[in-house]
Amino acid sequence: MTDPLLAVSPLDGRYAGRTEPLRPYVSESALARARVRVEVEYLVALSDLPAVDRSLSEDDRERLRGIYEAFDDEDARLVKRIETEGYGEYPATNHDVKAVEYFVRERLPADLAGVAEWIHLGLTSEDVTNLAYRLLLSGAVEDVLLPALRDVRDELAALAHRHRDVPMLAFTHGQPATPTTFGKEAAVFAARLGRALGRVERARGELAGKLGGATGTYGAHDAAFPDVDWRAFAREFVEGLGLEFLPLTTQVNPGDDLAALFDALRGANSVLIDLARDAWLYVSRGYLAQRAVEGETGSSTMPHKVNPIDFENAEGNCSKANSDLAFLADYLTTSRLQRDLSDSTVKRTVGGTLAHCLIGYTKIGDGLGKVAPDADAMAEDLAANPEVIAEAVQTILRREGQADAYERVKELTRGRRVTMAEFQELFSDLNVDESVREELAALTPEGYTGLASDLVDELDEE
Repeated sequence: MTDPLLAVSPLDGRYAGRTEPLRPYVSESALARARVRVEVEYLVALSDLPAVDRSLSEDDRERLRGIYEAFDDEDARLVKRIETEGYGEYPATNHDVKAVEYFVRERLPADLAGVAEWIHLGLTSEDVTNLAYRLLLSGAVEDVLLPALRDVRDELAALAHRHRDVPMLAFTHGQPATPTTFGKEAAVFAARLGRALGRVERARGELAGKLGGATGTYGAHDAAFPDVDWRAFAREFVEGLGLEFLPLTTQVNPGDDLAALFDALRGANSVLIDLARDAWLYVSRGYLAQRAVEGETGSSTMPHKVNPIDFENAEGNCSKANSDLAFLADYLTTSRLQRDLSDSTVKRTVGGTLAHCLIGYTKIGDGLGKVAPDADAMAEDLAANPEVIAEAVQTILRREGQADAYERVKELTRGRRVTMAEFQELFSDLNVDESVREELAALTPEGYTGLASDLVDELDEE
């Protein structure tokens, strides 16, 4: 493998350790293997048709499937060599799917050489490639991205339950507002991410494939074997791969399913961008204390610093991924007439986009694992902003029939800092029952968190 220091992209360089789990799904070798799988399974499926005079035994099928099951890096290099240089009787194809077809022929067991003419029968390259990409994308999302997102969701839920009762000043428009608890705010993000996860899971399950030939008409299939129900065959084959079936297409799969998945991932990333920014702000206010890692340097010139770099990295990578996901969702759903090839090179960038997602997910997980709410700092800020009980004061007074309650409290508090003593003075001037005066006097910023603690339990209902 190329020295990471010489990599063109940081995805295979600086961040290679974080993106490595995606290699079995987004590398060139992975694509070649997936294409070989589709070609072999198609050959096996053809052998079940009565019109095809070439049945395969169970042993034959196992040996054929071994071609892709045992596919390794050396096999991938051979596919590439057939494409670019040629190999044996095959001249350079300058065509990656044709190279896969010749590779399968090259790997056929000697006693099965007679089935070579059935490989890729009636197919266009897009039949193989659209299925291969979706098999890989489904696996990458299911096995790599979703577990990483679930880890973040679970960490948020744990923080929510652990710190459900820690009171914290809230901010709306950047200004002190009705207090909340840290646990409730963590629960909001856990719930949002949980819903986003559901959308990603559904979109992954709705990935769909086509197998209709050069222009989606089954032209070659029907010409060679007009008595075969090719629509039923194609449906069974595609669904047998675990994908939904698209009966109406041009040469290309229109990609609407990819757009839905990319949009769902973008939604999850947007939640994490919002989370990363809020966590950054809480760190800057001292509400979240960061654990210093022994030996790390926070600044090249300021030795005291512990920077929220994990949240910053998460925000940057999720933002980059979202830009790419929006582009992919838009670009891969367009094709001139029945087919143009501009999507081919664009699809090869999907792996990089998923890699930015994964870096973002793992970075935000690292960040959450290094912080804890500083209850003392939060309490200090609450005590310094007693005006936030104004909402409760005016609401209780309105309950008691004080028509000018809002205006009186506004006059006392709007645009200025007030003290609890000034509130007590206001309470003493009110024409209310003593029980109401005592109710008002008992109000404190740290105690004015409503049902915030109980709302954390809503996570258990999600």
